[in-house]
Amino acid sequence: QVQLVESGGGLVQAGGSLRLSCAASGSILSINFMGWYRQAPGKQRELVAIILSGDSTNYLDSVKGRFTISRDNAKNTVYLQMNSLKPEDTAVYYCNAGINEPFSLRDYWGQGTQVTVSS
Repeated sequence: QVQLVESGGGLVQAGGSLRLSCAASGSILSINFMGWYRQAPGKQRELVAIILSGDSTNYLDSVKGRFTISRDNAKNTVYLQMNSLKPEDTAVYYCNAGINEPFSLRDYWGQGTQVTVSS
């Protein structure tokens, strides 16, 4: 079994910054990808950023140039540095990871962390 534990959400004024962290723990052989999704009230969950095992990244168009995803493989941790935050970035942010365990490959989700950007 694997757990993803997120931290770093909170309330910030527009133009401010936050850094989200997500640490994976448990029976992990390797991690294929780690990413961040978000879901605002009344909207569908959307992929914000993803980083693959070869460190290639992809971003939602609206966050390009403002958000940066990175990972620390030794700590099985992914980070999302969010700069120049806008009120429309307000959402619950979820960590997602594709993890190779003994005898299986599974997709895991964190519990979510609230990010609120005030205008």
